[in-house]
This record gives sequence, structure tokens and C-alpha cells, in this order.
Amino acid sequence: MTAQRAIAPQPPLPQHAVGRGVPLSLIALLGLTACGDRMTTDILPGGIPARTDLHQASGLPPASVRTVARRDFGWRVIYQPAAIPPAELPRAESRAAVALCALERRPPLRIVQQPRADPSADPGARIFDIYCA
Repeated sequence: MTAQRAIAPQPPLPQHAVGRGVPLSLIALLGLTACGDRMTTDILPGGIPARTDLHQASGLPPASVRTVARRDFGWRVIYQPAAIPPAELPRAESRAAVALCALERRPPLRIVQQPRADPSADPGARIFDIYCA
């Protein structure tokens, strides 16, 4: 009765983990999740999701918009007035100000025209800054 028990043999390790440490299914899963469209949680100042299409949000015709950028003071827009229908031109900047400030849920405060530093860079383009309240 004092005999020793025989040690039970250990079950063999699965083939995919032997010698590699990482199962192939995990590698495949990581490889597949790395592909595709990634969501972003980046937020611009003012609480605007970085994925927002600012050119479209400006309300200006797509062919006229050169740049829409969020700045510390508000927004800077560079656009080509020649690409806007003449009937819409007088109100184009104010509509853009209302649309861009609305992204931040604030009304526009003022629009300030900026001089062109290099008029030959984009002939005829205009720059204006939008200050939101």
C-alpha cells in the first residue's frame, strides 16, 4: 500500500502552439483587422470630428474651394470666386461662415478678408477668415 503511483502522461501540446508561441489563427485575425477602413476618434478644435468633409461643409460649390482649415481663431477659407455662379457670389462667404460655425454650434461673429501673400500662386483666389462667436 505504500507503492508509488505512476505519473499520468501529459497531453501533447496543440500543433499550432509548438515552437512558435503564437497560434496562426491569432496572426490571421490581426492581419485581417489591419486591413480596411479605420475609424478615427480624432477631434478638431471646436468638437468637429476629423472625418468631416470640410470642403462640402463650407456650402461653397466644390469646384471653387481650395482650402478649408480650422485655426485657433476660427476658420480660414481659400476659394476661387470665378468658379461660383454670379448670382451666388455676393452671399457665398456669409453662407460659408454660417455653415462652418454651425459645425461648432456657434454663430459667425465676423468675416475678415486676407491679402494674398503670393498672388501668382493661385491667380484670382481669395482668402477670408471666419471668426465664430
